[in-house]
Amino acid sequence: MFKDIANTRPISKRTQDSQYKELLKEILNNGKVTKTQQGTDALTVMGPRNLHFKLSNGFPIINERNMAPKESERLPVTIWRQAIGEIFAFINGARRLEEINSFGCHWWDPWTTEKKCKKRGLKTGDLGPGSYGAAFHDFPTSENENFNQFKFIVQQIKEQPHLRTHFISPWVPQYTPRIEGRQQKVTICPCHGWVHIRIIDNKLTLHMFQRSADVPVGVPSNMVQYAALTLAIAHITGFEPYEFVHSFSDAHIYVDQMDAVKTMLKRESKPLATMKINTDKKDLFNFTKDDFEISDYNPYPGIKAIPVAI
Repeated sequence: MFKDIANTRPISKRTQDSQYKELLKEILNNGKVTKTQQGTDALTVMGPRNLHFKLSNGFPIINERNMAPKESERLPVTIWRQAIGEIFAFINGARRLEEINSFGCHWWDPWTTEKKCKKRGLKTGDLGPGSYGAAFHDFPTSENENFNQFKFIVQQIKEQPHLRTHFISPWVPQYTPRIEGRQQKVTICPCHGWVHIRIIDNKLTLHMFQRSADVPVGVPSNMVQYAALTLAIAHITGFEPYEFVHSFSDAHIYVDQMDAVKTMLKRESKPLATMKINTDKKDLFNFTKDDFEISDYNPYPGIKAIPVAI
């Protein structure tokens, strides 16, 4: 059964949300041009920038471009569902391309090529032991066992909800250094996924910190997937999904994305959409992209071919 567990206000009573556009504006106005590993310069701001989404005011899927284009042979799964598929693939330990694809996420091909994987001593299609899925589900320990972070955090929330230590990290430090004499063991170092969950007055807030944020392309998908994760964790632990907080360290716009950004900034803000979840699911690891259903979503048209730095 699909339910709106956030008790979202009627769309006529929701306030318009312009936080995403304000972040884009800040980068344009205050960013510094920086060189990048990908070879494309980026306009960058550093330091804490925070987006706060009270879920009763709507689900944080941007309206400035369409995140729900029609599915087709070229796009077998629409964008917002791919984002949700990706996060649940990672929670379940997916680190190989075919595993991620099986959850309905199909955008990892450029980061799992033979060239990228061979450079890191990995088989083609393997993101590596320093990737999101490996960190979330199989974090290495000094006891030589794999630690499933989300499994234990869910248990801890249920047993001791008042704790401030409901924290998860995607960073496996021994696999991320890029220095002489040491081989990096991840095709792309995790950009997002530092998660802090707090329960106050039986209300659940999920705060996700992002070290590196491609704001025009990546951030809208990150907003969707971690807000969906907020709903799922609140549901299975029995708390009210209250707020999703999204923080950034290095927030940037690549110079070849400027035209798309200017188009989005010309578009007026709108109320956020409604997201329902399948409340028959009782296990976090059983959720898929198909356990979420969006409504009240009326975005502006999509913007074709926003460049992605690889």
